[in-house]
Amino acid sequence: MNLETIPYKDYEADLPQEGRCILGQMTTEENLVVYQAFNPSIAKYAAENQQFGGSQYSFNRMSWIKPNFLWMMYRAGWATKSNQECILAIEIAKTHFEQILIAAVHSSFKSGVYASKADWQAKLKASDVVMQWDPDHHPNGNKLQRRAIQLGLRNDMLRQFGTDWAVSIQDITGFVREQGQKLTQGKLDELLVIKEQVIEIDDTAIIENLGLAH
Repeated sequence: MNLETIPYKDYEADLPQEGRCILGQMTTEENLVVYQAFNPSIAKYAAENQQFGGSQYSFNRMSWIKPNFLWMMYRAGWATKSNQECILAIEIAKTHFEQILIAAVHSSFKSGVYASKADWQAKLKASDVVMQWDPDHHPNGNKLQRRAIQLGLRNDMLRQFGTDWAVSIQDITGFVREQGQKLTQGKLDELLVIKEQVIEIDDTAIIENLGLAH
């Protein structure tokens, strides 16, 4: 996987400035990238074996993926937070990503999506995917008007993602730390980020379920 980077000063040029949208990099017409942060042991196993596993990884807990690089950087503190010292870029087929989206249930009750709170609670309990829309962030940590998605995977969905769906897994920690240093030094004009676009979703059911911006 060859991730395309871009100066941050050019990153926002063609992106929506508000609303819900899925930002990410398409590596091919069929594949896109999602990010996860782990401790060095889990990251090393995943990069070496091109799937998840090993003594410290558990398929019995929820694991969150994020298609938006800067949202991952905000959550992981540019690879400085405990147990988030290593950043993995995981390439998967867009069709598999859409399977995740169609199964997703909001982490909190949305009256326009679910018939009742009880209906939402039942679907949340039964689903292998939980979604959250949170404020996207500037590299310095400031909140933006735009919303970014993160997806929590568990049970069968997590096992499929972790063992079958990865086209490639790349440890990008070196790049992340180098860019984090630029931020620490106040060199925002030199900052490089992953080039991203709006990931277009054509499935009406997914659009309605996620409440995507049109």
